Amino acid sequence: MSYQVLARKWRPQTFASLVGQEPIVTALRNALTEGRIAQAYLFSGIRGVGKTTAARVLAKALNCEKGPAADPCDDCLSCREITKGADLDVIEVDAATYSKVEQVRDLTESLRYGPARDRYKVVVIDEIHRLSRQAFDALLKIVEEPPPHLVFIFATTEIEAVPATVLSRCQEFHFRRVSSQEVAALLRRICTAESIAASDAALRLVARAGEGSVRDAVALLDQLATFGSGTIADDEAVRLLGGLDTALFARLLEAILAGDPPGVRAAVERIEDEGWDPRHVYCQFLAYCRDALHLAMGGAETQVDLPAEEAAALAGRARVAGYENLLRLLQQLLASEQIVRRSEAGVLAVEIAWLRAAELPKLVRVEELLAGQKREEQPSGGRTPATKGADRSKPATAAETPAPLLPTQQPPQDPAGEVAGTARGDVGPDVVGVLIAELEKRRPSLAAVFHEHRPRLEDDVLLVPRDAHLETELRRGNNRQILEMVMTAVCGSGTRWQEDDGDGVSPSRPEAPPAPQVLSHPVVQTVLEIFNGRVERVEPHARARED
Repeated sequence: MSYQVLARKWRPQTFASLVGQEPIVTALRNALTEGRIAQAYLFSGIRGVGKTTAARVLAKALNCEKGPAADPCDDCLSCREITKGADLDVIEVDAATYSKVEQVRDLTESLRYGPARDRYKVVVIDEIHRLSRQAFDALLKIVEEPPPHLVFIFATTEIEAVPATVLSRCQEFHFRRVSSQEVAALLRRICTAESIAASDAALRLVARAGEGSVRDAVALLDQLATFGSGTIADDEAVRLLGGLDTALFARLLEAILAGDPPGVRAAVERIEDEGWDPRHVYCQFLAYCRDALHLAMGGAETQVDLPAEEAAALAGRARVAGYENLLRLLQQLLASEQIVRRSEAGVLAVEIAWLRAAELPKLVRVEELLAGQKREEQPSGGRTPATKGADRSKPATAAETPAPLLPTQQPPQDPAGEVAGTARGDVGPDVVGVLIAELEKRRPSLAAVFHEHRPRLEDDVLLVPRDAHLETELRRGNNRQILEMVMTAVCGSGTRWQEDDGDGVSPSRPEAPPAPQVLSHPVVQTVLEIFNGRVERVEPHARARED
């Protein structure tokens, strides 16, 4: 007898052997027991989770000689022929090659006749989303009002592509991804029955590589068993499946959380040396970081798809790192996921994404920056210290949501930097030159106008040339306040500015009042920078007015 691949040999033939879809199995069994047979069913989900298999089992349950029954006997003539695909009353159609409207019209005409032998005529249309719009329209009428002997079962991997007019006429069942634990248990049963030698670690790796698809996982098991002549070695499973040992992920996560670029680079070099697909590795590391996040939230170690000792080590690492830091890390990695996936330079894209993530420990809370607090010295490795009294193992509440972060910097003492607070005599004779240089640090566009139309300083008055471009710049954002604060820092607190039309001070405008002292406060400056705002007016505090 010719060899039969494991995916076909172990294809479920009853509801009881369908893996990981217990809610759907219960609903279909109850419908069969109570005689509540729908005119059309729609099974959706990723590849290899049992959609077409469930459709065939449902067809057997409807036409079994002992049915309709919650569990077909799988022994009568109808059950055997449906299993072989030889039953004339069970029609399977692949919509990818049967999408023309003429083909669908011919099908609907033939369905008006009763079954040749069975109780029901069952039509299974796989990948129904591949039908053309006209083919869907030709199908609608008979799906809505079918003859009593007709049952439709549709299967699709892209339910969003199925028209709402079809969805509204069907009972929908969404087949979920099967967990790695359930797949690994099935693989162990197959290995026992087929005399395949494989460790639990290798089977877990195969189950994870299937990404929720039972068929994919069984096919991979078949491939590895063939490669090893009935034996699946752990190292061969890692090499052939493109997987990584979790020790590398542990070192990579530690390097990112510690802000250690050389450690990140070492992980990238390992990927290059082993010839792994960088995009696949990136996705696996995302899943690893997600496990760490769940453990930091207080999740049970048994819920993580890792060996017990590795899960315990990851749990300790996650609780030290803290929920908020891991949440920010995942957000950063997800933001780069599309770039990594689409980049032709995969290794470079992955390396840049991880190196950017390693910069997160160097960030500081925006509240601390706005409060004018200096950042505390980081412990060795650069990890951000946990807040006192905070329980990092619990998820943040609405009030504890991670605040946005800004690059580490000392709170600005004043807008003029190193010349702040100096007297005019301390900056040399070219005071206007120093002022323009300081403006370039804060507002290059404003400084460029002053380079073209240089102001002049007379006593404590800065005479600003009248210019339309300059007026536009001074009206933009908080440029006027920035100019006044730089003047205060460079020229002294009593300095003010006025327009100069070339013949002296312009009498058409009143003198600008000196900038209030509060505008030079670092907190105010930081707020204006972050929100690109400007100060409309300054009023005394209510308590000051009472005093």
